[in-house]
Amino acid sequence: MGFDYGTKRIGIAIGQTITATAHPLTIVTVKNQQPDWLHLQTLVQEWQPHALVVGIPLHANGSINVIAIAVQHFTQQLETRYQLPVYTINETLSSVAAAEKISAPVRLTTEKASHHTLRSRHSKKKNHRKGKGLDAVAAQIILETWFTECL
Repeated sequence: MGFDYGTKRIGIAIGQTITATAHPLTIVTVKNQQPDWLHLQTLVQEWQPHALVVGIPLHANGSINVIAIAVQHFTQQLETRYQLPVYTINETLSSVAAAEKISAPVRLTTEKASHHTLRSRHSKKKNHRKGKGLDAVAAQIILETWFTECL
């Protein structure tokens, strides 16, 4: 299970180590610097991950920034609450990559095109933010990066 930690919401993705693939799952809200632990508990119980991967934003030189301190605190809480291995990986630019992934044009075959209409980039972004969200796609990228670099 992958996490893109933010001060307002946390993107969540789920993945499979055998295929090294990940998919955006949902977002969890953060209020008063506290994640919705009940929602997280439900997700962990439902998906039963073997490990948790959290993106940590680092400066170009590898040093930590202000949000990275909050991410480190979050990872410690995950370890304590769920007794699972928690890995961190540099997530620099994962949100940028997620935005690019969401706004990429969709290609449909002629057969599929007759059943679907293409949306504008703006409406696609808006719908993704309402649905699984940019943060969940960023979590997907974090998890896929971990599969590529650490497995």
